[in-house]
Amino acid sequence: MENYESKILSKQNPDGPLLKWSENSGVKLLEKDGLYFKDLAKDGVFHPYEDWRLPANERAADLASRLTIDQIAGLMLYSRHQFVPGFSADYFGEVSYNGTSLQEAGLPVYALSDQQKAFIKNDYLRHVLVVAVQSAADSAKWNNNLQELSESLEWGIPISISSDPRHGTTVTFEFDAGAGGDISHWPEPLGLTATFDPALVRRFGEIASKEYRALGITTALSPQIDLTTEPRWSRFLGSFGEHSCLSAELAEAYCDSFQTSEGDKEIEEGWGYDSVNAMVKHWPGGGAVEGGRDAHFPCGKYSVYPGNNFDEHLIPFTEGAFKLTGKTKKASAVMPYYTIVYGQPGGENVGCSYSKYLITDLLRNKYAYDGVVCTDWSITADEGPIESMYSGKCWGVEHLTEPERCYKVIMAGVDQFGGLNEKKNIIAAYEIGVKEHGEAFMRKRFEDSARRLLRNIFRTGLFENPYLVPEEASEIVGCPEYMKVGFDAQVKSVVMLKNRNQVLPLAEKTKLYIPKLYVPENTDWMDIHTEEHWEDPISPALLSKYFTLVETPEEADAALCVLRQPNGAGFSLQGGYDVADREKGGNGYIPVTLQYRPYTAEKAREHSIAGGDPQEDFTNRGYKGKTVTVNNEQDLDAMLETRRRMGNKPVIVCASMTAPMVMAEFEQEADAILATFGNLPQALLEIISGRQEPSGLLPLQVPANMDTVEEQFEDVPFDMVCHVDSENHTYDFGFGMNWNGVINDERVKKYAHRPEKTN
Repeated sequence: MENYESKILSKQNPDGPLLKWSENSGVKLLEKDGLYFKDLAKDGVFHPYEDWRLPANERAADLASRLTIDQIAGLMLYSRHQFVPGFSADYFGEVSYNGTSLQEAGLPVYALSDQQKAFIKNDYLRHVLVVAVQSAADSAKWNNNLQELSESLEWGIPISISSDPRHGTTVTFEFDAGAGGDISHWPEPLGLTATFDPALVRRFGEIASKEYRALGITTALSPQIDLTTEPRWSRFLGSFGEHSCLSAELAEAYCDSFQTSEGDKEIEEGWGYDSVNAMVKHWPGGGAVEGGRDAHFPCGKYSVYPGNNFDEHLIPFTEGAFKLTGKTKKASAVMPYYTIVYGQPGGENVGCSYSKYLITDLLRNKYAYDGVVCTDWSITADEGPIESMYSGKCWGVEHLTEPERCYKVIMAGVDQFGGLNEKKNIIAAYEIGVKEHGEAFMRKRFEDSARRLLRNIFRTGLFENPYLVPEEASEIVGCPEYMKVGFDAQVKSVVMLKNRNQVLPLAEKTKLYIPKLYVPENTDWMDIHTEEHWEDPISPALLSKYFTLVETPEEADAALCVLRQPNGAGFSLQGGYDVADREKGGNGYIPVTLQYRPYTAEKAREHSIAGGDPQEDFTNRGYKGKTVTVNNEQDLDAMLETRRRMGNKPVIVCASMTAPMVMAEFEQEADAILATFGNLPQALLEIISGRQEPSGLLPLQVPANMDTVEEQFEDVPFDMVCHVDSENHTYDFGFGMNWNGVINDERVKKYAHRPEKTN
């Protein structure tokens, strides 16, 4: 059988690192001063980059100086999304194994695909993004196959594997892709914010980084520290919210704990064999997209700053990710956002990675950042239809060729291209630069990026030992201890907003009715099609451990209604744009709504702040007066019908939130309301049953209505009129209840106020 049949050899240095290499890679050992070193160049010469006694930066500079421009161009690539095993799809491209399918080739799930072999051998790619794996052991074996192949090639540069966040409890969108494994489960980042506890986030980072390393992952494409001042933005759930100071503290805790190795795991300056590079995103903050649209789409390419509040969006970076309390000092990588930061300093309305002002003048020079800067995925490819996610995102430079776009990105100060598997356009960009600046200038520019990229690989110890033991991976990933800590965090993230007449907690074995949820027909971002159906919001088997499930409201002593975020089932990824409107003669732009009932945008702007696209002959992306509907209005219908049939018996609502939502449509009809951030059924039941006490605080504002959503400024936090409930409680940032009433602890006193404006 091909793959993972080779023998992994090892040598323990006295008072030095354990070396591991594959017997098939051609690597031998070099001995010097009674110590052992891997001859990664396979030439019998002891090069400085092979000397594990030297600082990572010195080793990286030495190796960078030896690489050809083609090889540096390969380092500047970051692969498209990889699956273990792979599959063919329009967005991800063709996947084959020995020219056929995995099954027909008779290979194990952890085999390397033909495409992976090609981009490693032919394009010198050394940074791989993995989305999903079947198990921790399979991930470890796949890692070993990648490392063996790469180690066998010139210079023996290891593969750096990365991942988007993997520790949530659902598989949803591109930026929350989930994992196999099974890994420990935590609330989503916004749920971590709801705990108002940086120490808990630090503990998450300590555990998550160990699980990542057991899977072979050495770079986290996280945390997402955008200040989410626009309530309609679809990436709200993945953020730390809209409080700049709290976001900065959580960003610091996250990055510091991911990157820090201690004791015999440390190599130098806090870096080592437990370290995972943190790639913070999205510089300079992506949470101010006009109208709440998503910048994965041409319809969402503009961030706007009507409140002149650009500087506050930098705080989670400058006061958090770039000021770590540990030895690593700064997050080692940064990802700029897709958007055009419209009308801001620098004077050029181009995507963030194309902006010399944002990358060189601001990030590199003003904030002295010398870490890796990597573009978001697919920014140099051509733009597709206005409503399409599956095409290039070359915002503001649509008129340039792909090599010209790569050149502009490089000259802006960026090191790496997300989602690019082939080096040809980077080589072409180099040639453009040679014509403009000369060979010496461009060689130095490429070596600067190579040094930064290699330094992050050296810091994590991969040059000495990139190999995993599959059995150890299975023991670490999702072990009972980590699962318990993650579940405790889930419980702490649940926010109780209402408890009229103290209906909660419910007595054990209370007769409970839960209406089913309607799921419309849908095709998700991974091309997985779902037929229309109804489903249980919570597993009956799980419910039976707490309550007695009954089939009708009339039989019940209480009811529990789960309300998903409006539009939550089969979420329209291109929210804010409708092809039908365009085909009828409109501009295509429609409101993004946070309510269930049809919404007409009477208070919207007459004219959008930003606009302009090669496919459009207008600049007004406004939508005033247009009406939009959601595809899960049935959630509200089911809740109100349950209320009617329950009479005076208690009705409990669980609002499964991915962003702020308009609760005025149902709040008065609910006796109790709990908010969750992520799919947390057991944590929810622990609280409803009284086995645990709620302690979470709102990490966002709940708007009184959609008018206040339209009237708020995209770039300004805490500028909505908040909902006031039937108990005269205001659902503002930092509000939450426990069994004794409204929480007013030290967390509330520290954070439940507006940070001072920074400009």
